Amino acid sequence: MTPRGKLSGQGAVPTTMKRPTFDLHAPAPGEGGACYVPAQAPETVVLPDERKPILLPEPPDELPGKGYRKGQIASWLYKKGAREWGEMTDLPRRLREALPAEWRISEFALVQALPSSDGSVKYLFTLHDGSRTEAVYLPYADRKTVCISSQVGCPAGCTFCATGKMGFGRNLTGPEILDQILAVAYHQGLAPREIRNVVLMGMGEPLLNYENVTWAVRRMLNKHALAMSPRRITLSTVGIPKGIRRLAADDLGVKLALSLHAPDDETRKKIIPTAHRYTIAEIMDAVRAYFDRTKRRVTIEYTMLRGVNDREEQARELARILKGLVAHVNLIPFNPWEGAPVAGSGKKRIQRFAAALERAGVPVTVRWSRGVDVGAACGQLALKEN
Repeated sequence: MTPRGKLSGQGAVPTTMKRPTFDLHAPAPGEGGACYVPAQAPETVVLPDERKPILLPEPPDELPGKGYRKGQIASWLYKKGAREWGEMTDLPRRLREALPAEWRISEFALVQALPSSDGSVKYLFTLHDGSRTEAVYLPYADRKTVCISSQVGCPAGCTFCATGKMGFGRNLTGPEILDQILAVAYHQGLAPREIRNVVLMGMGEPLLNYENVTWAVRRMLNKHALAMSPRRITLSTVGIPKGIRRLAADDLGVKLALSLHAPDDETRKKIIPTAHRYTIAEIMDAVRAYFDRTKRRVTIEYTMLRGVNDREEQARELARILKGLVAHVNLIPFNPWEGAPVAGSGKKRIQRFAAALERAGVPVTVRWSRGVDVGAACGQLALKEN
């Protein structure tokens, strides 16, 4: 086994961990970028009912082994990021040889990584049933963030979103959600606990896959697993009132981001099909209940679409419906994708919209896109592959 190559500008693989050999030259189909393929990746699709259980349970009680061996296995999985049984060198050889017969470590048959010139890395994961999902690694000076998916495709069908064009495939399981973090850490040469920020803003609507999403979040928070702070986990929703209230009642303490994208129901219905079911008033009532319960500032996600939702009077209306709520607005320049039926607002229009919010006393940030050169729009890679 030889250490894998590292992406430009990233740290080396920890010297205490040996990594499998990767093909650093095979291009991602249709992309021309780097493709990192584990040497042991299966060549055939493994049907779900033929698969062994994933070794990502709530540690240490549900882990195999006895006594302190459970803690050792948890450490290899969640602290050191082991992806092969042979890496668990302090386990007895007999146990290391027995574990593969009953358990598997990775949820992915293939991992493709496309590094962007801005330092971000887009990941396309092929699951064992042939489905594909995505994650993005976002390094910043003071933190390392991973944006992960909760579904294959998305049932919300937002017109400006590449994932919406894919339609809905299926829910990701809890381990498939959690393993995106572990796989990204592994391919970036990081220990899993070096990633301290996670955003559920990738493919899918998290609150329509509630049980599996919260399964994964609880393991992100668990002190024996990833030991993350709830303040560093953000769940983004298009606005499912019942799910928002349930999340508040479960009191996980994570941050909430609402993909609002319009200040009035008429405009919202044009771009978000779920707006025909839930009014902005219903959604905002649930969001206010979430804030009352958690005291967490709410983020309002607002994609800027030319001639649709970017007028200054719409900014003033947005400020009105946010009055009294501790919230921060993220204005998101539209990330174009092939076949998109909408266009993004120009830079000056975005700046005028932001200024109107600021005059109304609403905190606002323009979240300029990263990874545009490698298809950063959610679902863009999976859509092209499909």
